[in-house]
Amino acid sequence: MKKNLYSYLLAFILVLCFTTIQAQSYKLYTKTSAMIPMRDGVKLYTTIFTPIGIKDKLPIIMQRTPYGAMEKDTVDMTAIPYNSKLAEDGYIFVFQDIRGKFKSEGKMEMNKPLYHLTNPEATDESTDCHDTTDWLVKNVPNNNGKAGIRGISYPGWTALVAVVDPHPALKASSEQASPADMYLGDDFHHNGAFRLSYGLEYAYLFENDPTKNSDFPFPQFDLYDWYLNLGPLKNVNEKYLHHRLPTWERFINHPDYDALWKEQSAFTYMSEPEIPILHVGGYYDQEDLNGPQALYLHMEKKDKHNRNYLLMGPWNHGGWGRMDGNSLGEINFGSKTAIHFREKEKKWFDFWLKDIGDGKFEEAHFFQTGSNQWKSYSSWPPKDTEIKKLYAGPNNTNSFIEPTSTNSFVSYISDPARPIPYRTLPIEATYGKGSRWRTWQVEDQRFVYTRPDVVSFTGEVLTEDVTVTGNIIARLFASTSGTDSDWVVKLIDVYPNFDEENILMSNYQFPVAMEVFRGRYRESFENPKALTPNKPEEYVIDLHNIDHTFKKGHRIMIQVQSSWFPVIDRNPQKFVPSIFEANEEDFIKAEQRIYFSAKYPTHIELPIKSKKD
Repeated sequence: MKKNLYSYLLAFILVLCFTTIQAQSYKLYTKTSAMIPMRDGVKLYTTIFTPIGIKDKLPIIMQRTPYGAMEKDTVDMTAIPYNSKLAEDGYIFVFQDIRGKFKSEGKMEMNKPLYHLTNPEATDESTDCHDTTDWLVKNVPNNNGKAGIRGISYPGWTALVAVVDPHPALKASSEQASPADMYLGDDFHHNGAFRLSYGLEYAYLFENDPTKNSDFPFPQFDLYDWYLNLGPLKNVNEKYLHHRLPTWERFINHPDYDALWKEQSAFTYMSEPEIPILHVGGYYDQEDLNGPQALYLHMEKKDKHNRNYLLMGPWNHGGWGRMDGNSLGEINFGSKTAIHFREKEKKWFDFWLKDIGDGKFEEAHFFQTGSNQWKSYSSWPPKDTEIKKLYAGPNNTNSFIEPTSTNSFVSYISDPARPIPYRTLPIEATYGKGSRWRTWQVEDQRFVYTRPDVVSFTGEVLTEDVTVTGNIIARLFASTSGTDSDWVVKLIDVYPNFDEENILMSNYQFPVAMEVFRGRYRESFENPKALTPNKPEEYVIDLHNIDHTFKKGHRIMIQVQSSWFPVIDRNPQKFVPSIFEANEEDFIKAEQRIYFSAKYPTHIELPIKSKKD
């Protein structure tokens, strides 16, 4: 009996040791590199990381990037958060410089359209991914003939376009924080409003020197005054860029939503998913919040084979790939949400590339903020919600009761010479040392709450939880004494007067959703039109998708303002054909009115989840 016990114990120890050795064998990866030829002869620099001690044929995971392929000769992939879960059981990781960046040949064009769809002889990021996949499965030792692609931000966009006319070996894609449309709601414009600080600094970073990333040579740390003293946008070229950057030239030559922006838009060339695709995004993504949500909804319309999936969490731009996701800024989520994502992502790729698992994935998997728990939905938006209208009201209040007054409004003066900062000063360079760019979308809004050019409508203390799940729409009724105007609308969760969970969070104004709209595009993004002074107009503003519980004891606030500087350029408030050509004298003060009457009922449409859920 004792002999058998020792035998079992010895066998158990051997199995444990063997398992540990197996796990360690897929910890360290070693690099090889190649110049992979494309169909037009251009060669792209590629690094390939293979597990040391590889024992099985493994699938390939690609990332195609403008930020430089990984260069370490030997690397512990399990120590890199974004790769850690996949690396544990073994994948062949591939990183490639896109055309014209770092060590790759050819000419770089930012977010180039899919030219091959109209010209079979042309090349683009889709054809380059196809040619790369073909070379990899034929030339990389010990691969199993299957490849996947993923990436965050620009690499997320290259993962998106790879789904169009994919190579037969490309079995799955995960676009993460990919832009969908650079004019309507991502990176460079939001509803026609130009994203000044981000647009200028990113264009310079990307295009100033193709061999490296470049920081704009600002002469100071706090850039609020620098951008204010810059004056009209025409000064950017006159003082600094001198027509050197193609993307900036695109901005100034195409101020409206014309054919150039539409050709570049993913909505133009994306239709049904030809291979399984997982869209991933964050509620507080300061760069591409709209992309994953909009792309999922766009492709879902033609998803005949159940290949289209969406996963959203409480993250900033790419936060799921570099941290544990337990918190963002001052907001605590109560669990390691990013690690949860990485476990989900591993199951996703393991199924499509390794045939592991049953393939039963949630159609939509969302982290519900406020209640701080993960939720899964069979459709998105969920069907079991009821739209309730939260109305702005007198004395800076709001309620779900429709207004009955005949002529009610509140007014403020918007002055382009004193624009409202989009976050607390200092305004650091977007990617500069000490920058708080990554957390500004959860910043306490009390820093603008007392400004005379910001108006807030706050509801009564909630007597029960209110859960909002789905797409929220603001319907703002407003007028201006000028002929153009910007409108920023925020939906805010106001914490209790005394927060028992964390006293320092008392009265915190947590912006659940925020968005801007440029008034000249009220009727059409293609054809801007001057506003009629002092005439009330309706502005329909998409505040995007959320899954949030306003907790009992909290209050709900609607907040409105007319500048958001310098992330959004200053609107002159006088209509000019192109704001990029505005002169100093075009910038004028304007009286702004926000209406809350029976005829002009400013409100936000909230999809409220049923209490039984």
